[in-house]
Amino acid sequence: MGLGVRWTLHGDGRTPAPGAVVRPDERLSWPRTAGLGAQHVVAMFGASFVAPVLMGLDPNLAIMMSGVATMIFLLATRGRVPSYLGCSLSFVGVAAVIRAQGGTSATVTGAVLVVGAVLFAIGLAVQRFGARIIHAAMPPVVTGAVVMLIGFNLAPVTASTYFPQDQWVALLTMLFTGLAVVCLRGFWSRIAIFLGLVFGYLVSWLFDLVFGMIHSQNGAGKVTDHWRLDFSAVAKADWVGLPSFHGPSFQWSAVLVALPVVIALVAENAGHVKAVGEMTGDPLDDKLGTAISADGAASVLSTALGGPPNTTYSENIGVMAATRVYSTAAYWAAACFALLFGLCPKFGAVVAAVPGGVLGGITVILYGMIGLLGAQIWVHNKVDLRNPLNLVPVAAGVIIGVGGVSLKISDNFELGGIALGTIVVLSGYHVLRALAPAHLKTQQPLLDEGTSAYDEESAESAESAESAGSAGSAEK
Repeated sequence: MGLGVRWTLHGDGRTPAPGAVVRPDERLSWPRTAGLGAQHVVAMFGASFVAPVLMGLDPNLAIMMSGVATMIFLLATRGRVPSYLGCSLSFVGVAAVIRAQGGTSATVTGAVLVVGAVLFAIGLAVQRFGARIIHAAMPPVVTGAVVMLIGFNLAPVTASTYFPQDQWVALLTMLFTGLAVVCLRGFWSRIAIFLGLVFGYLVSWLFDLVFGMIHSQNGAGKVTDHWRLDFSAVAKADWVGLPSFHGPSFQWSAVLVALPVVIALVAENAGHVKAVGEMTGDPLDDKLGTAISADGAASVLSTALGGPPNTTYSENIGVMAATRVYSTAAYWAAACFALLFGLCPKFGAVVAAVPGGVLGGITVILYGMIGLLGAQIWVHNKVDLRNPLNLVPVAAGVIIGVGGVSLKISDNFELGGIALGTIVVLSGYHVLRALAPAHLKTQQPLLDEGTSAYDEESAESAESAESAGSAGSAEK
């Protein structure tokens, strides 16, 4: 398939044959492919636009670089891994912490650029040594804990920054978004965040008409009388133009805050490659390292220009599952649409005008979902939290990360929150494992395979049951 930019026509080019799927190296007719590309853009729209707004970055540049990142990813994987790369929500908490410490947008993108470079290096290592090195350094108990503290660390941002701007709009938006996620079906449930944004916009506009200005804190944290929905910047924005570029700035304190997110990105990429491989029937384990390094390279390029980092999007996996179309041609179309959106400043201004109350309602659900993905990793990999070897480092790290505990190293250097919590989980697990007695050391499942194993005591119990004639089985 070369570089993955050549496709054979699937059937009549209209719809997949009964029971068949459109494989990555196939395509439907070009009009249908373009339509599917537009659908992928809508699917990633909510999260990919909310993330840069929450990080304080240019949404136009974010959407443009998501298109470029997707192209890089498709070329690197030679068209075997259909995926859309959008702005990663895992970095929202990092940006909030860096800005709270006085950092600028350049400081944020500089810190994240280093994370992208580390992710690229991890991808190269996986290509060379295989996925087992991921398991050795970051077993599921560690990965789940870090993802959890990244999500829950964001709770104060919602509580103190967004929700107070308009509590009633926030509450209504939260309720609507929750209903959309749970009650809608198929494609509509996958764009629930986007629908929540639209609903919040409409409610804010209606409240402005009915109740007039609101007396509350604005985006800068000052209590004033202001309109909930302010389109003044939209009116001034041009229809066509380049987004705002800026270079990165590097500070060690900011880099240390951002580095733990690399664990979440590795987990996201591994899960994405595994899921796509299962859906297409094409084992993609040999592409895991390439996918990780491509994501890292794309993030480095985006942040070098002032944009946000990128990651694979699960929303687009849902679109593929619903349509049975895994053609990378559709993702090329989506990437082209993203580039066009990025060249429309007026479009970005509309996104940037999202009222704070709307963001409050959405982030209540969104941040919680990010945190609970960590618990999902534990459940999927059958992590036993009854084992103190797992429980102790996780308990300490999560409380440190969520509670904002800090450790002052010197007058100019302090560790806290996400960074300190991750260090405690990662180092604590490996140190305790090295010192723990043999009966606490259970065999951990591989990150991709989710295999389960048993410690010495349960193995002896299983042997006893088997010898007694009891029926039993164990997955290996």
